[in-house]
Amino acid sequence: MKEYTLEELAEYNGKNGKIYVAYQGQVYDVSDSYLWEDGIHQGLHDAGKDLTEEMDEAPHGPEIFKDFPVIGILKE
Repeated sequence: MKEYTLEELAEYNGKNGKIYVAYQGQVYDVSDSYLWEDGIHQGLHDAGKDLTEEMDEAPHGPEIFKDFPVIGILKE
């Protein structure tokens, strides 16, 4: 499985077509979600980032990620 640094992940912010986010060390492809249009989720979260800490304040839990493919892991 491909490994992504935070710098590499930042390239997938929705401006170049693909939209990736990380959560608890896994990188998810959320490109097909209308909720991530243009790389922004509900005006609150930007794509191309590790959302692990931000998820604590989300109105939903991490189970939301089960609907998206894991395409890599986040390198520390």
